[in-house]
Amino acid sequence: MAKLIYAFITSLDGYVADDAGNFDWAMPDEEVHSFVNDRERPIGTYLYGRKLYELMAVWETPEVLPAPTAAMQEYARIWQTAEKIVYSRTLSTVSTAKTRVEKELDPAKLRDLKARSERDLGIGGPTLAAEAIRAGLVDEYQMFITPMIVGGGNAFLPGDVRQAVTLIEERRFQNGMVYLRYRS
Repeated sequence: MAKLIYAFITSLDGYVADDAGNFDWAMPDEEVHSFVNDRERPIGTYLYGRKLYELMAVWETPEVLPAPTAAMQEYARIWQTAEKIVYSRTLSTVSTAKTRVEKELDPAKLRDLKARSERDLGIGGPTLAAEAIRAGLVDEYQMFITPMIVGGGNAFLPGDVRQAVTLIEERRFQNGMVYLRYRS
């Protein structure tokens, strides 16, 4: 059975975006991006909310990025190879290949997808991830903690869930970021 993995870059105080919706403070350097690529390679399907999908769609055409690094180009290939499911009540069409829209996350359907999938699934976006966390479907949490305190914004984890997790991996990077991987 495939694992459902929630991975994101977060501030030291637990936010993926600040109060203004900015996350420019979270951009990974080449070392971190290469490490992220290694973590993303096993993902066969990405599950996104609409907002995150719209941000991630740039990886379909990475040539529009200013000065894409080798790690960014590699990430684009990884992303393009994977299937994508966008959960949105407002989006009816998508602009990327291997992508479909579902109106809402159905826990029973997601359990079935995990059971049928040969490769792991990645869930992105804290709102969508919160639904899967509340349903007890997230198998792993991967946090890339950046040395920045933003004071508020969009939280990495929902505040209404209590769950014991086990630390299974950690790594420190030259830029001060720390990677923590937990199994639920």
